[in-house]
Amino acid sequence: MAANDFDIHYVADLARLQLTPEEEQRLGSQLGNILGYVEQLRTVDVSGVEPTSHAFPLVNVTRPDVARPGIPQEEALQNAPLKSNGLFIVPKIVE
Repeated sequence: MAANDFDIHYVADLARLQLTPEEEQRLGSQLGNILGYVEQLRTVDVSGVEPTSHAFPLVNVTRPDVARPGIPQEEALQNAPLKSNGLFIVPKIVE
């Protein structure tokens, strides 16, 4: 999209903005400058640049997924206000 090919009213409608004529003038000019800069970036030769999703390689820091024993059932239920047959008893919330 060239800098002169956009409609500020359409963009404002997409953004659900109500602009005054002064704001339309100012924001239209600013958006035109931004689009002009993007057009300049399109002329840069990037044929030797490998596409990436991030500027720096990202590595998740996670612990190894190792199975560990859980807490015993009696310990899990020790503070339960109501329990029966090894289960929590809770109030019925759906009628």
